[in-house]
Amino acid sequence: MKKEILIIPFFGWAISRLKPIPINRKLKFESLKKVIDVGGKRIREGYCVLVFPEGTRKRPGDGIGKFGTSCGVLASNESVPIIPICHNSGKYWINKSFSKKGGEIEVIIGKPIKGNHPKKLTEEARSWIERSYSEIC
Repeated sequence: MKKEILIIPFFGWAISRLKPIPINRKLKFESLKKVIDVGGKRIREGYCVLVFPEGTRKRPGDGIGKFGTSCGVLASNESVPIIPICHNSGKYWINKSFSKKGGEIEVIIGKPIKGNHPKKLTEEARSWIERSYSEIC
């Protein structure tokens, strides 16, 4: 998650107790390395690691963006599956806006994706999410 979230009074302090992996999105290579190193350690400790491979929220009409490879690299390195998750919260929690709209958020959880080729894993997860997204948006 973006490290700036941790300085938000109360919310950031509370979320810090969940042991997130704070990153500086401006430092892409260093952030990728940190997610892989710390994320791998967390997986070996028995934690589940949640990765948002697009890196930031987009407007629903813009579809699914390019995915970073951190989820594929992490899954491949640690021999764990990717569990793809798709949701349509962007319809109600508008990007770059403080206001929220009422509505029902749909969440679809896919079958585990296993493999040892990071780029292939990432693309398979992205393809599944893109297909699922077209069903709920």
